[in-house]
Amino acid sequence: MEFRHLRCFTVLAEELHFGRAAQRLAMTQPPLSMNIQQLEASVGARLFERNSRGVALTAAGLAFLPRAQALLEQAALAAREARDVGQGLAGQLQIGFAGTVLYRGLPQVLRDFAAAHPKLRLALRELSSSEQLVELVHDRLDLGFVHTTRVPAGFSQILVSSQPFMACLPSTHPLAKKKQLSLDQLKGEAFAIVMRAVSPDYHDRILAACADAGFEPSLAFELRHWLSVVSVIGQGLGVGLVPAALAQAGLPGVVFRPLARPLLPYDTHCLSKDGGHHPALLAFLDMVRRTSAALTSG
Repeated sequence: MEFRHLRCFTVLAEELHFGRAAQRLAMTQPPLSMNIQQLEASVGARLFERNSRGVALTAAGLAFLPRAQALLEQAALAAREARDVGQGLAGQLQIGFAGTVLYRGLPQVLRDFAAAHPKLRLALRELSSSEQLVELVHDRLDLGFVHTTRVPAGFSQILVSSQPFMACLPSTHPLAKKKQLSLDQLKGEAFAIVMRAVSPDYHDRILAACADAGFEPSLAFELRHWLSVVSVIGQGLGVGLVPAALAQAGLPGVVFRPLARPLLPYDTHCLSKDGGHHPALLAFLDMVRRTSAALTSG
């Protein structure tokens, strides 16, 4: 039994006329009759009654018709899904992201991409930059949104956003009324910071900036997430230097103040392995480029 047999059968069942069915199928009547005979031989039952008045389905034909139609519909659906995946219109992408990307970069990309590619499923995993690099190397992620410049060879990166560091203080802190702070004004304060194992680049950068300002910060809290850093500061337990986007988190009890001498910016990059990009990944990376161009120019 072949799909061409099923196609001939269903069209003839709809038309109940060999001439009209052959015309719809773009063939002559003899090949149509041959296909029906081959199908009946394969099924082991007569599917049509043929007489001088025309063509009619047998009881076996009536029973076979809905199954034949379902098989053809499933085959068409399978072909459409395969074609959509091949063209990057459907499928799934495994995406890693560091938490602060939720406040600048990732939501814009996801909204734009979902609108343009509604059949593509995005599976998102929140991981530190270091964790994402491990997953990317082992092909357990298709791409990742990271905050690190320590990228292994064989990866491409797109700058998604660039934002300044700001001083984060309890709203009750004496310096909270200042419009701008110099880093040396935080000397002697208890600091909350993201731990080095999670974000080595920015952990080291903050310590180096404090050293340039003439002091070694007292690290009272070393935490896994920037939001945890801001939360601890909101409880009045310390101060910190955090990416500006965290001001959008709306956590209570904190204020954010620009630094008189800005630090190097906090950059977000989208990483993916070089080569072998499938259509869905290429489509997503194209959206990242377009969205990030607007973010970094704004």
